[in-house]
Amino acid sequence: MVGRARLFSIVVLAALAAVPLYAWAAGDASALDLGIRVMVFALAALSLDLILGFGGMISFGHAAYLGVGAYAVGILSHYGITDGFLHLAVAIATSAVIAFLIGAVCLRTTGVYFIMITLAFAQMLFFLGVSLEKFGGDDGMTIWKPADYHLFTAADRYALYYAVLVLLILGLAASLQLIDSRFGQVLRGAKSNERRMRALGYATYRYKLAAFTLAGAMCGLAGALLANLTGFVAPAYMAWTRSGELLVMVILGGIGSLAGPIVGSAVLLMMEHVLSRVTQHWMLILGPILVLLVLFAKRGIYGWFVREAR
Repeated sequence: MVGRARLFSIVVLAALAAVPLYAWAAGDASALDLGIRVMVFALAALSLDLILGFGGMISFGHAAYLGVGAYAVGILSHYGITDGFLHLAVAIATSAVIAFLIGAVCLRTTGVYFIMITLAFAQMLFFLGVSLEKFGGDDGMTIWKPADYHLFTAADRYALYYAVLVLLILGLAASLQLIDSRFGQVLRGAKSNERRMRALGYATYRYKLAAFTLAGAMCGLAGALLANLTGFVAPAYMAWTRSGELLVMVILGGIGSLAGPIVGSAVLLMMEHVLSRVTQHWMLILGPILVLLVLFAKRGIYGWFVREAR
């Protein structure tokens, strides 16, 4: 199973690495932006899968960290700070701290209560973003100067593409290493039977809080990269609908598969991109397609791939 997961990941990442070659050969610059967007949301969905697929924590407010990471970049840029590495460091640290504080409260609940309280915290951050009139309020704010990474800037789409790809690979490798470790085994054990794990002497609350914090930090990194891509930050990044999209990406690709969320984000965003060009009512077409995929591939696209391989 692990071998197939890694093979699946390699094939997906190789396909992503080939996108700039297609964009250069076809002269299609929009393919680069779409590819970066896919990888950014893949990183965010991957972070959600860490706590959902392996920890059983159904967070309906995960997009809050996406918005926090984006606002970290936007606010620093507003004050003339354009160092890209500083942007990423502040986005990761801020998202990790906020995830730790939110997780410390949310993880004292379970089930539907956990879902609702994560949603409540996310909406609090959403309305905080709306209230920040200095930074655009509900209309958002434009980032006029692209982040400077010394060797390149965020305005260089080819360089940004491969930088995001490298970060996605590192995130995937770190996640694979994490779930194969003792930490990951305890996390999965807590998902299966938390009471038994506590009886064995494991402080499951601490493990889950650590995983929740790491997931928030990774999603904050994705938010910073999203701000680099769009050159824009808005409270809409933290809306509950965005959290729903991340959940759909994870479910569509395959919960608990790591490579699955990458495929789920690619499929969802590409269908959105293609269908929106056909009709303005593209969501009426996308909805039934997603329903059919969930009905006939109950373990997601990754689960279907493994079943066919067997």
